[in-house]
Amino acid sequence: MSTMGLVLAWDAPVSGAAQERGRRVEPFRDQAAAGLNPAAEKVKAEDASLAAACRAGDLSGYECLYALCGARMKNLARNILGNPDDAEDAVQETFLKVQRSIGSFRGQSSFVTWTFRILINTCYDARRSRRRKKEIVNQDNDSIEQPPRPEPRAPAAHPSLRLALQRALAELTKHQRDVFLLYEVEGFHHAEIAGILGITETASKNTLFQAKKTLRQILEPPAPSGAVGAR
Repeated sequence: MSTMGLVLAWDAPVSGAAQERGRRVEPFRDQAAAGLNPAAEKVKAEDASLAAACRAGDLSGYECLYALCGARMKNLARNILGNPDDAEDAVQETFLKVQRSIGSFRGQSSFVTWTFRILINTCYDARRSRRRKKEIVNQDNDSIEQPPRPEPRAPAAHPSLRLALQRALAELTKHQRDVFLLYEVEGFHHAEIAGILGITETASKNTLFQAKKTLRQILEPPAPSGAVGAR
């Protein structure tokens, strides 16, 4: 499984992600909660206004959407695709898709959530396309004698947490990786993740639990061989 170019939203270890949760901004969790929370009601109204502007073809609506979500969209796309150029292309393609399909938006989720759902699908379409092209190139090169490759350098004595986490994330399932990135790196709530990935909120929570459990098993150093059963 290929590794990803992880772009962490923090400089501290993963445990520092808890600090990000205090700054999570969720469009609206549900209609009842939004009605009881003035702040959530305001965000919901702004989200609806943004969707209406984009539906009307107002260029300022798309400019506002980019100002609000552009940086986070690029960060997420880079984490999925592995490099900034592909991430930039995916974000641009997402905005084109939003513009073409805005008429199909029915408000069943927030407009921002709907946009990120399109981004996720665009990124995985790009990965599949890139994988197919690579397979074709490999097939063409099978008949060509390749020069010997140089031996890779020895790994650093103290690899950074960033690199270790990047490799560990590559061991997760696609679903686990998506939920982990959206929650721990991008700061989405489970209700938003459910809307983006088309799953239930409970499934998002369970998937995050499994992802963290797997990462912990990969990242924690193994116990010394003589530690168990030693006398």
